[in-house]
Amino acid sequence: PKPQNAITVAVSSRALFDLVEERRIYEEQGVEKYVEYQQENENVTLKPGPAFYFVKALEHVNARLLELYPEDEERFDIVLMTNNHAQVGVRLINSINHYGLTIERFCMTGGQSPVGYLTAYLTNLYLSADSEKVQEAIEAGIASATMFTANKDVAYSDTQLRVAFDGDAVIFSDESEQIVKEQGLDRFFEHEQLNENKPLAQGPLKGFLEDLGKIQKKFYAKNERLNCPIRTYLVTARSAASSGARVLKTLRSWGLEIDEALFLAGAPKGPILVKIRPHIFFDDQMFHIEGAQKLGTIAAHVPYGVAQKYHKSS
Repeated sequence: PKPQNAITVAVSSRALFDLVEERRIYEEQGVEKYVEYQQENENVTLKPGPAFYFVKALEHVNARLLELYPEDEERFDIVLMTNNHAQVGVRLINSINHYGLTIERFCMTGGQSPVGYLTAYLTNLYLSADSEKVQEAIEAGIASATMFTANKDVAYSDTQLRVAFDGDAVIFSDESEQIVKEQGLDRFFEHEQLNENKPLAQGPLKGFLEDLGKIQKKFYAKNERLNCPIRTYLVTARSAASSGARVLKTLRSWGLEIDEALFLAGAPKGPILVKIRPHIFFDDQMFHIEGAQKLGTIAAHVPYGVAQKYHKSS
């Protein structure tokens, strides 16, 4: 089930709302007490979770698209994809209505993994607070990330969706990262310069960057480039001089534009992200996720590629 041409973004209830206390009850007292607590509190509005402002920004883009293309169905479709029990649905619906979110489609799987449904919904992006489900979805070929709450409150733009991506093992494959990990930086620089004109293979989030680009072009076609409600950023630890050309040429070969490319040459990403204030920042390394989180960025971990092996064994 999918509106024609929609870009489906599936969000779990723990990514959309702050359910830390509820989760604790579930883990310590079991499912029955959890359901009972949710029913007793169904008129208590849930606080925003890590994906909340991203979803709000997607809905702002939809509102702008509707003004320019009233007949067109190519927009974001948010689906609440949760393994909650249906009895908990009333509190979720009440909270969604309280914030004026347009989330018409719920998939409540009653404790079962939602991954099979993600495939059925032709999901373009899945965001969850459960790293095991995200891993399962990535293995099923679905662009997915585990959401982490920022450690500080930051004001996000409510007129422009800002999405920041790491490069290797996020937009691109982990081919180059493998060389860094196994043969060191010097060999990596040499490899990238030798292969400068050979496009990198795609990574798990290339498709979502493509979706954002497709929507941006709809605004450009109406002369709205300077007023576009989507802005994309590449924030990479690569250095521009020694390994940047291959990245930019790969994007060009795919016909993709990225609005801003920041090559940090190994410097920390956190301070740059503070300036950008993205609604979401995708990275494959927990080290960068934690650094971003500390400074108030909502970060999403993409469990893909060689970095996961090193992360687990360290």
